[in-house]
Amino acid sequence: QVRLVESGGGLVQAGGSLQLSCAASGIISSFTAMGWYRQAPGKQREFVARITGGGSTNYADSVKGRSTISSDNAKNTVYLQMNSLKPEDSAVYYCAALRAIPGGWRGDYWGQGTQVTVSS
Repeated sequence: QVRLVESGGGLVQAGGSLQLSCAASGIISSFTAMGWYRQAPGKQREFVARITGGGSTNYADSVKGRSTISSDNAKNTVYLQMNSLKPEDSAVYYCAALRAIPGGWRGDYWGQGTQVTVSS
């Protein structure tokens, strides 16, 4: 069983930065990838960023150039550095342990989420 715990969310002004952390109780390197997703009120959960075991990264267009996902396998922790934050980045951010499936990715384990609020 893998347990994921996010932290680092909070209230920040537009243009500011936050670093989210996702601490895993299991060994994250055993998964194909780790990812960050977000869900704003009234909206569906959406992909934010993903990092594979080999270090390859992918980002949603909405955060590309402003965010960096990284992992520290020794600490079983995944990070999401977000810069130049915008009010539309406000959401609950979830960490997920991902497994590759035909045509995409499946979240096998999810954290409880951390709230990010960006004020204008």
